[in-house]
Amino acid sequence: MLPIIITLVMAFTLRKTLWALAAGVISGAFIISQYSLSASISYIATTASSQFYAEGKWQLWHLNVLMAMLLLGALTQLLARGGAVAQFSQWLTQRLHSARQARLGIVLLGFVVFIDGIFSCLAVGHVCQPLQRGYGISRTQLAYLVDSTASPLCSLLPFSSWGPYVMAILAGLTMLHESPVSAFVEIAQLNFYAIAVLLLAIWVAWSGVGFSLDKVEPIEADVTSKDAGNPWLLALPMLSLLVLSMVLTLVSGAQHSSSHSIMQWLAKADIGGAMRNACLLSLALCCVLLWRSGRTVWQLLIDLSHGLKSMIFAIAILIFTWLIGQVIKDLQIASVLAGLAKIYLAPQFMVAGLFILCAVMAFGTGSSWGTFAIMLPIGAQIAHTLEPNLLLVALSAVMAGSVFGDHCSPISDTSVLSATSSNCEPHQHVITQLPFALIAASSAILGFQLINLQVSNWLAWIAVLLFLSVAMVLMRLRQL
Repeated sequence: MLPIIITLVMAFTLRKTLWALAAGVISGAFIISQYSLSASISYIATTASSQFYAEGKWQLWHLNVLMAMLLLGALTQLLARGGAVAQFSQWLTQRLHSARQARLGIVLLGFVVFIDGIFSCLAVGHVCQPLQRGYGISRTQLAYLVDSTASPLCSLLPFSSWGPYVMAILAGLTMLHESPVSAFVEIAQLNFYAIAVLLLAIWVAWSGVGFSLDKVEPIEADVTSKDAGNPWLLALPMLSLLVLSMVLTLVSGAQHSSSHSIMQWLAKADIGGAMRNACLLSLALCCVLLWRSGRTVWQLLIDLSHGLKSMIFAIAILIFTWLIGQVIKDLQIASVLAGLAKIYLAPQFMVAGLFILCAVMAFGTGSSWGTFAIMLPIGAQIAHTLEPNLLLVALSAVMAGSVFGDHCSPISDTSVLSATSSNCEPHQHVITQLPFALIAASSAILGFQLINLQVSNWLAWIAVLLFLSVAMVLMRLRQL
C-alpha cells in the first residue's frame, strides 16, 4: 500500500500530480525489486518501454493516443494564436442584441470550443469580455459560464483532448469487456454531475438568475463594431474534427466487423487511429484556412511548436499514469483496496461513496486528470469486487466526482484560468460558482444512489431532473 499512500499524500500536500505519480512509481519499483537500486531502475525502464513496444510489436493504442494529444495541442494553439477564436467572437457579437442573447452566446462559444478544457477557459473568457462589458454581464457570471462549459463538456466527449486520455486508462482495465470507446460513451451517459452543470449553465444564461449582488451596467458599445469577423476559421476545423472522428471510427469498425450494428462497429473500431487521423486532417485544414487568411508559413510553424510544447506536461502525466497503473497491478494494490472496501464499505453506498471520495481528492489536488489516473483503476477493482454489474456506473461516479472536485477547487487550473480570463478575482469566482456546483453535485449523488439501489437509469435521470427543476425554481423565487 505504500506507493499509493505516498502518491496521495504528495498529491494533497504538494499539489503536484506529476511528482506524486513519479514518487509512487519509484517507491513501487523499489518494493517490487526488493529495494535493489539497479533492479528498480531496470523495472522502471522495462515498464516504460513496454508501454510502447512489447512482445515483439508496437503498442499502437498508446502511440496513437500520444500522437492525437500532440495534434490536438497544435490545433488549439493554431486556433488561438491565429485569431480564429477572436474572429468567431466578432462574428457572434454582431448577431446578439440583448443580455440574454449575450449570455447564451457565451455558452454557445463554450460548446463550440469543446476541444480542451484549458483552451476553452482561456479562449471563451478573453473573447467574451466585450459581450460582458457591452451587455452589463457581471464578471463572476462570465467566469461561471466559461468554467461550466469547459471541463464538464470535455468529460462527456470522446473527441475532446480528454477522450484519448481517459480511454487510454480504460484500455488498461482488464475487467472491462468492451472497447474503450464504447465504455467511455456509456460512462458519459451516466455522468450526472457534468450533464447537470451544463443544464444549469444554460438555465442561468437564459434566466439571468444568480450573481444578483454583482450586476453591472453596460459601459461600452463595442458590440456594434463594423468588423463582422469570419466564423469559419474556427467552425470548419471544429466541425471537421467532430465529423471525421465519428466517420473514421465507424469506418474502422465496419472494416473489422462482419456485423451491421453500429455498436459492434464501435466495439471493433481503432479509435486511437481514427482520432489521430481526424486530428491530422483537421490540423491540415486549419493551417490552410489560416494561411489563406494571411498567416505566414513561419507564423504557422511557430504556432505549431507552441502547441506541441503545451502538451508536454499532459503527456508526461499520461505516461506516468500508465506506469503507476502497472505498479498498482504488479503489487495488487487494487485488490487489497477492493478487499478492504468489501469489509468496510456497504455495497449499497458504493457508487455515491466513490463520487464523494473522488470529489475530495480532486478538490484537494486541484486536478481531475490526476484523480482519474489514481482512482479509475482502483474504483474499477472495488466495483468489480463488490457489485460487478455496477462497474461502468462506478466509473461514471469516479469521472463525475473528479470533475466536481476540480470544478470547485480554488487551486484548479481551470478555476483560475476561467477567473483570470474573465477579469475576475479567482476567489470571487469560486465562491459565486459554488452554490450551482453544489446543486449539481447533490443531484448527482441522488442519481448515483438510486442506481446503486437498483433503480433503473431512466428513473434515476427523472429524479435528477426533478431535483434540478425544484432547485432552479427555489433559486428563482429567492432572487425575486
